[in-house]
Amino acid sequence: MKIISLISSATEIVSSLGCSDSLVGISHECDYPKSITNLPICSEPKFDVNGTSIQIDNQVKSLLQEALSIYRIKESKISELEPDLIITQSQCNVCAVSLDDVQNALKTHLKINPLVISLEPKNLNDVLMDIKLVGNKLDKDPAANSLINTINDEIDCIKNKHKNKNKINVACIEWIEPLMFAGNWVPEIVEIAGANDLFGLKGEHSSWSEYESLFDKNPDKIVFMPCGYNIKKTKLEIKKLYANKEWRKLKAVKSGNTYIADGSQFFNRPGPRLLDSVKIMYDIINDKNLYDLQGKGWEKINF
Repeated sequence: MKIISLISSATEIVSSLGCSDSLVGISHECDYPKSITNLPICSEPKFDVNGTSIQIDNQVKSLLQEALSIYRIKESKISELEPDLIITQSQCNVCAVSLDDVQNALKTHLKINPLVISLEPKNLNDVLMDIKLVGNKLDKDPAANSLINTINDEIDCIKNKHKNKNKINVACIEWIEPLMFAGNWVPEIVEIAGANDLFGLKGEHSSWSEYESLFDKNPDKIVFMPCGYNIKKTKLEIKKLYANKEWRKLKAVKSGNTYIADGSQFFNRPGPRLLDSVKIMYDIINDKNLYDLQGKGWEKINF
């Protein structure tokens, strides 16, 4: 079977099931595992991904207002690769190539008829069910079940580490300007790790907000995890916040409890490495580096 994955989380699912050799094409965002990074790229963004958060937001909203897709499918490349299976998503039309993009391309231009799977996870259980679905389509049911069991077992172990502890309040920021608080599976991750998410709602899309809401609720810890951003880019982007007098008054800022997580690699990527996201959150909440991901998946902010 020849597979094209147009979403990075699906690429990781396919690889985790031992089927990376079946991948013949990937999206422009697929960068893990390293063994797949030389495959043909089958999509590209229509906006400048190197802009600031407000510049990216303005470009994306402009495209959406004109009823345009914000990603371009490389139709000739996909046609040339002749996939049997294309995996895309319908969870967010900003995060990756959408199901509509794929269906429109197949209907109007591509002279191929592959099976199309669209993933739409809203919570952790949906992510596990996506692993099960992909495993079934790849005839890898035992591997999928084994991976799901491993994730569930490790999550149970993490839950048991903080029983009967007082829970602190955490704010998880998914976009910097304008402000967006992380939703979907992130509030579950915070809960599993032993804290309260002040803003995100389990299973609900991430929500736009104002910094006044953050100032009013004054969380114990703040975790930046911008969608598509690595730690280095986030660090550059948030420096201007520290020039804000109200920002410097926040409890989390004054106590040195602000953090950056690699949103691109972990929290915003609904695949097997959400387990690593749980581990990162556990260490942040509990002031540990038990899972040795500090410096790789997260950092404490020290301006």
